[in-house]
Amino acid sequence: MSLTDGAPADPVLVEIVAGTLAAIEKEVETSIGRTSRSPMIRDAHDFRAGIHDRQLRKLTGRSYSALVHPVVRDHPVATMHPGDVFFHNDVYLSEGGIGHLPDLCVTVPVFADVDGVPTVVAFVQAFGHHDDIGGAVPGSMPSAATSVFEEGLMVPPIKLWDRGVRNEAALAIMTRNSRMPDSLAADLDAECSACLAGARRLGELFDRYGVAAVEACFDAVLANSTEVYRREILSQIPDGTYVWEDYAEHDGVDPPMLHRQRITLTMDSSRETPLVIDFTGTGPQAKGPINHCGDYADGNFLKKWLAPILRNLAATPERMAELDVNEGVVPLIEMRFPEKGTLLTPVFPAPTNARTFVILRLLGVLAGVLAKATGGRMPADQETIRYTGVYGTDSDGTPYLMREVLGGGSGGRWYADGEDTIHVVPDSRNLPTEFTESRFPLRVERLGLALDSGGPGRYRGGCGYEKHVRVLRDAHFMSIADRSILSCWGVNGGRAGRPFQVTVDPGGPDEHDVDALADAEPLPAGTVVRIRTTGGGGWGDPLERPVEEVLRDVAWRKVSVTGAREDYGMVLRSDGTCDEAATDALRAERRSARSGDEPFFDRGPGYALLSGGATSNEFDVL
Repeated sequence: MSLTDGAPADPVLVEIVAGTLAAIEKEVETSIGRTSRSPMIRDAHDFRAGIHDRQLRKLTGRSYSALVHPVVRDHPVATMHPGDVFFHNDVYLSEGGIGHLPDLCVTVPVFADVDGVPTVVAFVQAFGHHDDIGGAVPGSMPSAATSVFEEGLMVPPIKLWDRGVRNEAALAIMTRNSRMPDSLAADLDAECSACLAGARRLGELFDRYGVAAVEACFDAVLANSTEVYRREILSQIPDGTYVWEDYAEHDGVDPPMLHRQRITLTMDSSRETPLVIDFTGTGPQAKGPINHCGDYADGNFLKKWLAPILRNLAATPERMAELDVNEGVVPLIEMRFPEKGTLLTPVFPAPTNARTFVILRLLGVLAGVLAKATGGRMPADQETIRYTGVYGTDSDGTPYLMREVLGGGSGGRWYADGEDTIHVVPDSRNLPTEFTESRFPLRVERLGLALDSGGPGRYRGGCGYEKHVRVLRDAHFMSIADRSILSCWGVNGGRAGRPFQVTVDPGGPDEHDVDALADAEPLPAGTVVRIRTTGGGGWGDPLERPVEEVLRDVAWRKVSVTGAREDYGMVLRSDGTCDEAATDALRAERRSARSGDEPFFDRGPGYALLSGGATSNEFDVL
């Protein structure tokens, strides 16, 4: 319980506390980035820190984080001591905070003096995607897994450090199960040390201002977030009920099919909890590893995961960037889940390593249903994470794993084009070419934008990556990716973006595409792999895009000459200038050929392949 006496917090101190929390969070993340060892953590930055109060409420809002709930469930705060560090990665025992086993989480309690007794007053936590925690394949993400037991080592919440002393036996078990034991040990050491340092810094804040005053500021920070979202964001959603659904396309076991995720959104501004998100209608649990355990702790993790989509309803882009997502959004959202046995409510031991297919799709489903509610005032779809990698042995016979989480294009917006090659994890990035070539027997021969990948629209979807990698020794390629059949959808007249594609030996005699879910595609020495990531969906009618903007896209190699004609109805002369008369005629011809009843969403040609020939469904109309 909070020790506040109900008195309002000093507004100046609230700003000091909020700024200190943000600084500590950033300090923890910077320390991890500088002292970790694996490429996924140190170079790709696929990790996050978070600060939580004693009531387990997330105080910081830069990004999502895991939950403290499973730690205090298994280790009551009365049993905690200064110098303790807790660890877990067990998906089914994480209360929804951990999605797959490579996401390892460390939690450090913060202590302050309360009536002469050291008392837990907060928690500092870090979690991130690590290279390998065992399992059937390097990287611990077997694409055809049918059980979580194939995916790696499951560790329920344990005490990894006890009063400053490391649990060497637990570390030995974890590193023994990893194909990359040295980097795993170094990463864990970096994360534990960084969180311990963050806990000391946060403890100094309590020592300086007193527990009651600081906790009053915590309450004020969260209450302000609740009020801002209620007043500025949820007020933009008209009262009513809206339904939309989208799909993952494959699970690695069954043939490609539509794995349905549905949201029924109800807005009732008269309720204390005005927004209801109901997942009833979501498809059954998959045989393969695309399931996500979302229904624990009343959906606490999913509320904070999905809430950033709501920020798109802010009055201006600048205001949107100012809004944090902390525990303050939780009281505003009620989540309703279907019975056990669905994609969001899987039954142990269902596999979960590719759960990104579901939780990323849910971001898009929420954006889609909000687009219906607001007449299109939401971005088109994006799919900005997929795991690709090459593994083998180097010239010394040492095993290596080059795993990369490449971004893609974001959706066009009602006021601007989508962004190119972004990542859903803030501050994450592709691996630097210099690092890749110096550490692995690989050569990066091209890294740039994927031409024509962004969905056509008045506001074009962002472009994905095109990356060419040549293996210098025999190796294997792996991929955990979605949106290779289904595209990122366009909205309000915008068209879908181009899907994900991996091609081996492009332009050569052995050219062939690799399935988006692949564990061990053989690559003989000298082979080139071309990776093209998804483009975001377009927003608005592409025939309304100004000529000068299309010309700029062509000059910048985002749109081809052919794409300018086919997608935007623009006729270019041989010197690269626009034939305006021919363009006007072609655009008029295209408009007159339309039926007039096009759906509000464009799902792209891949949808028909999996839907039995349908290009849209009953939910795609306003």
